[in-house]
Amino acid sequence: MKLVLVAAACVTIGAAGSAIATAGAAGTSSTSTTSSAKAARGRALLARRAVHGDVVVATKSGFETVTFDRGFVQSLSGRQLTIREGTKKATYKTVTLTIPSNAKVRDDRQPSTLSALTTGQRVAVVQGPKRTLVVARTVATP
Repeated sequence: MKLVLVAAACVTIGAAGSAIATAGAAGTSSTSTTSSAKAARGRALLARRAVHGDVVVATKSGFETVTFDRGFVQSLSGRQLTIREGTKKATYKTVTLTIPSNAKVRDDRQPSTLSALTTGQRVAVVQGPKRTLVVARTVATP
């Protein structure tokens, strides 16, 4: 659960950094509610669009790196998961991740196994020093 919270924090921190970096770039808002709503929309947009990230977090024993990768399952061979990071129309890069045997895997919000993933599914992998989380979902066809 901590790994999921750290991943969510990564996205939020990135959004906050983006908001700080762009502060003053646009006109100022007349109310703080409007500003808060814009910031929330910005965080949500960043969360939907982020395809890769690394964050270093402070722990009781020092510092740890948490990485997330998001895209589409390209192939699966044993514990090697190849992901095409990007959107439906554009590819950022293709990465092959080694998923540990103790990874928690969820497929369409249900507990699952790595071998149950199929080519073309959307997937997000969050890797921390002690845990790995793989979350997949089937892409709806129009």
